[in-house]
Amino acid sequence: MHILSFPEEVTPSDLRVQVRELQEEAWPTTSGPPTPPDEPAHDPALRPLSMLLVADGTVLATLDILSKEISHAGRRYAAGGLSTVVTRREARGRGYGRRLVVAAREKMIAQRMDLGLFTCDRPLQAFYERAGWRLLPGAVLVGGTPQDPFPSDWRGFDKVTMAGFFSAEGRRARESFQGSRIKLYPGEIDKLW
Repeated sequence: MHILSFPEEVTPSDLRVQVRELQEEAWPTTSGPPTPPDEPAHDPALRPLSMLLVADGTVLATLDILSKEISHAGRRYAAGGLSTVVTRREARGRGYGRRLVVAAREKMIAQRMDLGLFTCDRPLQAFYERAGWRLLPGAVLVGGTPQDPFPSDWRGFDKVTMAGFFSAEGRRARESFQGSRIKLYPGEIDKLW
């Protein structure tokens, strides 16, 4: 069993097919056909990096790291976030997802990101905390675009914001992110990562 990582667009096709199957299983397409395996699922401007936990050619868990520079409280930060985190249904409960999420956090640190930010459903908070992420109290990620914002506190959502502050500059800014509306603006494709 090993962890592989590829820029999304160059993930080997046999693995990409499995990734799309797992994503479709977790989040079935409700309008139109699913994204074909040979097309990117994410906005290329977010530099999607696919990470896969693979055993004997089978993808057991997968996620994508999306990244961009954000502006917050008058400063700019290299930020990344987790997206499309999923474990194969029959492989759940064995720590594979946690192992991959820990590796993704380490990858963000190695890539010299200032911080990692993402939202998750409230019941998944403890899972991410066991993988080294921390709740960012009162913080709301504002996705979409400035013209068409998509906040994580949208009515009907029950999301929490998770964070990791990696660089010295990121750690110094931690308090400014708590209880704030963070203008992520990843675009129209990845409204929230």
